[in-house]
Amino acid sequence: MKTILVDAVDTFVVETDGAFKIFKEMRDLLDSFPNRKILVTGANDEQSKIWFAEKMPYEVFTLKHDPEKTDPEYFRKLLEHFDLGKDNVVYFEHNPEAVKSAELVGIKTYLYNIDTKDLQALKTFLVDNL
Repeated sequence: MKTILVDAVDTFVVETDGAFKIFKEMRDLLDSFPNRKILVTGANDEQSKIWFAEKMPYEVFTLKHDPEKTDPEYFRKLLEHFDLGKDNVVYFEHNPEAVKSAELVGIKTYLYNIDTKDLQALKTFLVDNL
């Protein structure tokens, strides 16, 4: 069963009224899939305290900006850390440069639009690729 790699900040965790909270509708969508989920971030320790103050329901993976998600090496290290193959994961991300980085490693990736928050399109991507 494939693992879902979830862009953490501005996608799964969003700023609401000056605080970062889990985007409930997205969590509901993700929870409808039995697959393992891993939140993917570059957050350092200080950023993690702010962005992940609320307890996260999934594992959180970060390399603390060394390297950034825009560097394919980030995704190579993530796959190695979890002993996952590129064909055993799908990923969605709002940053086009991070999408390209993951794709260069061979990860099936979806560019998620944080402005429209089109969860139906995200669901279609997940259903089609899991």
